[in-house]
Amino acid sequence: MPGRRPNPIAVLVIVAALPAAGLATFWRFADARRPAPVVQPTPPDPATLPSPMTTPLLSVRRAPGVLSRAVIVAALQTSLAPLLASIDNNRCFDLAIDGQQVAAKNENVPLSPASNLKILTAAVALDVLGPGFTYTTKVVGTVGANGVVDGDLYLVGGGDPVLASAWWNGLSKYPPFNETSFESLADAMQQHGVTKISGKLVGDGSRYDDEYFAPTWAKADHITQAGPIGALLANDAWQTPKVAAKDPALGAVSVLRDLLSARGISVGDIATGTSAGGATIAEIQSQPLPAILAEMLTTSDDNTAEMVLKEIGFQVKGQGTRVAGLQVVMDKLTAWGVPTAGVNMVDGSGLSDANRLTCAAILGVLEHGSPNDAVGQGMPVAGKAGGTLADSFANGPLTGKLHGKTGSLNPNCNPGQLGAKSLGGYMPEEGGGAIEFVLLQNGECIAKNYKPLWDQLGAALAAYPTGPTAATLAPR
Repeated sequence: MPGRRPNPIAVLVIVAALPAAGLATFWRFADARRPAPVVQPTPPDPATLPSPMTTPLLSVRRAPGVLSRAVIVAALQTSLAPLLASIDNNRCFDLAIDGQQVAAKNENVPLSPASNLKILTAAVALDVLGPGFTYTTKVVGTVGANGVVDGDLYLVGGGDPVLASAWWNGLSKYPPFNETSFESLADAMQQHGVTKISGKLVGDGSRYDDEYFAPTWAKADHITQAGPIGALLANDAWQTPKVAAKDPALGAVSVLRDLLSARGISVGDIATGTSAGGATIAEIQSQPLPAILAEMLTTSDDNTAEMVLKEIGFQVKGQGTRVAGLQVVMDKLTAWGVPTAGVNMVDGSGLSDANRLTCAAILGVLEHGSPNDAVGQGMPVAGKAGGTLADSFANGPLTGKLHGKTGSLNPNCNPGQLGAKSLGGYMPEEGGGAIEFVLLQNGECIAKNYKPLWDQLGAALAAYPTGPTAATLAPR
């Protein structure tokens, strides 16, 4: 039976319906994607609009911060004019705000910095040793039966400049602080079970050399101001409040022998020598470096500065010597871009009158650092007890604000001796930033006539900032 042929009309209807169906589907899809009608915003009420600015586009008011700083800096320069007029050939001055020089005179003239040199020692120590650095003092030997040390017991110095007994209160009007307790080492030995030392108690200061005093120090300053310096030093080498040791390591083991005897530990003779190694019986650590630098800067501790300098040499050059430490300091100044023309450093404390620094060099180190780092925070604070600025800039706007390192040489005005008075540091600004400044004064009896320039500097800093604020000068 032949097949039925399709109806051509029906086929045409189907073919025509397919595009129509597709168009209907597309229309529905497009309709679903159609955006919502845009609602026109209501025009603002002209009465609520701010008044149009009248400040021209190219007016300096368009940069109020820059204008305000320029006016304030100009006012500070005017305030500093009396100080600059007082700077003679034996003085220098340099001041900057956030590294931008504002006022200077004789800034490249080499002068004795006195203890302002400690700013350089502290800054390089912070860079080289790091804020987490601590000093370690340990006892090495062999403990046998019943807690008896068979042979010699070694007290090995790690260069801790503030190892001290409870009775030690320093030699100056500013007692040391942040000390490492010597008693705690004796306690640790007792807790370890030591009962007797059959041999000698030997002091080992071999980490540093045996140069106890810098060769250019005045004899009158030996012991009374600094030294003897060694890697094993306790109580600044004082065995008792009235007896100073000529050998710092021997003095330290003498103190430890007394501490051990008071704890019932039998001790024989004392001596100095170098440990050949062995087991560590007990050890104590100093506080981290920022605490050591704070003690050094706040009290102007010469022994601490000299020992920090030797530790710098030990860590970088492998030599615990003054010369090695000084070379590292000079290398760092060069690396930091600090101007070194005229710079001659012979110690780490500034005690020698042979030291020469420029205001530009000291300011460069201050600019490299910050009032918020361990050096800036470690400086004496104006009017704050316990530091060398306790009686300066007190009861005024600079009290508790100005951080500055002082320095003095020949305070008694001895004939024929160079005198020096220095002040360098920071005055932090509200909202961040800081003024960096340094003032050096030299002269045989500068100790009696340095203060007028300090007063002029204080008056200028106390008046700062004077002038319109950025908000006052903003576009109108």
